[in-house]
Amino acid sequence: MTDLVVRALAENEAREVFTSMPDAGLVGRPLLGRAYGTVAEGGEYRPDWTFVAERDGEVVARAALWAGPEDTRPRILDWFDCLDEEDGVQLLRALPARPEFELILPPGWRTDPAVRAAAEKRIGAAERAGYHPLVERYRYVWTEANGLPSPTGTLNFRPVPDDAVVLDLLTRVQEGTLDAHDRRTIAQSGPTAAAREELEFLNWCPSPRDWWRTAHTADGELVGFHAPVHNPNGPAVGLVAVLPEHRGNGYAHELLVDCTRLLVQHGAQEIAATTDVGNHPMAAAFARAGYPVVQHRYCMV
Repeated sequence: MTDLVVRALAENEAREVFTSMPDAGLVGRPLLGRAYGTVAEGGEYRPDWTFVAERDGEVVARAALWAGPEDTRPRILDWFDCLDEEDGVQLLRALPARPEFELILPPGWRTDPAVRAAAEKRIGAAERAGYHPLVERYRYVWTEANGLPSPTGTLNFRPVPDDAVVLDLLTRVQEGTLDAHDRRTIAQSGPTAAAREELEFLNWCPSPRDWWRTAHTADGELVGFHAPVHNPNGPAVGLVAVLPEHRGNGYAHELLVDCTRLLVQHGAQEIAATTDVGNHPMAAAFARAGYPVVQHRYCMV
């Protein structure tokens, strides 16, 4: 067997070479219905952050690191396939950056033998290359066909005055959080660091910060916060957060309803969202607001 060659791609070859590897499309980015393309041709990927492993001139593994238009470093490994697990391991070990790996899966992926085998090959390669599982998440997409959820009038919503208010609020909501990414950051660096990561993401999104809203009871007491956003792929629920002392009152649903309606007011015809599989209160809020689960995301760090 000849040696494996791992290399980044050039603009004039990237799409042709990257898509030359046969793949059944059971897991990963094909489930989103968006083909590989470089930024220069209107796609999402940069050739110098796109890598293939070749043997005898044939692509046997591939990986694409994703970032926003203004980012100077990759944010996520969101496209990774391999024909053989060992080749996938070698490709991942050779990558110059090791951001989080997010594998997109269909709902119920463990019950379909072919889908499960495809997923476990990629997960197994990532584990052998040094990644470990963090959490599995639901991915939702609301569309107009799901119906616009109606507010109950329980809460009043106000524009957020400044980032200092948001940072304080996001620090307070870290208490008892069910979000695995936040819990990991809290364990490493504390709740303020987790709050800063949330705020950095919201400010990174190319949408107006004056969409953000704090939520208050009829007597003016602050109970939570939501942030409708546009990420680079479209409208999304950026964040829904309820203060610890106000959890269990159904406020997450009210926040989500207002977030959804604001995005629709600004032209959204579909809205993406995610939450951890183990975050049962937020998952219930999405179900109640008419957000169907369309995929899962298996997150590894």
